[in-house]
Amino acid sequence: MEGRPPTNDLALLATGVLCASASPPLIAATAAPALAIAFWRTGAAALVLLPAVLFRRERFHGRAVWLSLLAGAALAAHFGTFIPSLSYTTVASSAALVCSQAVWAAVLGHMLGERMPRRAWLGTAVCFVGVLLITGVDVALSTRALFGDLLALLGGLFGGVYIVTGGFVRRDLSTLAYTLLCYGACGLLLLGVCLIGGQPLGGYAAADWARIGALTVFGQLLGHSLFNFVLRSISPTIVSLATLFTVPLAAVIAAIALGQTPPAAAVPALALLLAGTALVISAQSRAPAEAT
Repeated sequence: MEGRPPTNDLALLATGVLCASASPPLIAATAAPALAIAFWRTGAAALVLLPAVLFRRERFHGRAVWLSLLAGAALAAHFGTFIPSLSYTTVASSAALVCSQAVWAAVLGHMLGERMPRRAWLGTAVCFVGVLLITGVDVALSTRALFGDLLALLGGLFGGVYIVTGGFVRRDLSTLAYTLLCYGACGLLLLGVCLIGGQPLGGYAAADWARIGALTVFGQLLGHSLFNFVLRSISPTIVSLATLFTVPLAAVIAAIALGQTPPAAAVPALALLLAGTALVISAQSRAPAEAT
């Protein structure tokens, strides 16, 4: 893409970053079960998208449908680990660790035969050091915080699978069609897990329903969907780099709204993790951007 992106799309990208930044603090403040939050977030978003897909008479193809379902399963695993992590560790640590999905996507792409530039390997090494430092700080705090870190890291891994799978799907399906299938599969899978595990899907306080609604609108329908939309004029590399700003913004929102701040010793580790992720993303300039 040549030239400067339209001002409107840059504004939409900034809006998407701000909306996505609200997700971790909203989740941390919601008393509903983590898996139920994930179900309502994706299931409600799929229902909102369904009329648009029917109106546009989107076409679906066999292989792309199966890959979309696989992406939905990866997304369910992503939310099923990332969202619970916010109950154990800080918003800042969880948000930073889950951003490692870009690094996991690069490594998985390399395993599938894609070339991984030297700069990306350097970024992966920097990320690894950052992860070790963050978990080291949290070990000193409590094993509970360390467990949250591991969940967030797993969330990043499953997010990487989701990104790579989505990159293959979107060669054959529109973003809208893919998003509906992926969200729908994710929501149904999480619904089954909630029912089997006896997770309550209702009976929450009005404030929690309001937070789940805000999470669906800001995090799911606006935040990440805007990232996909602006790819029409902004390179995937710039969009992916922009999403890293959600980490400090989420930390600031959590500090103001929840009184939650990361330990001072964790700040250099968070900076290393984000810097390494930025190196990987910038090295993978031809890689698909993060999907919704």
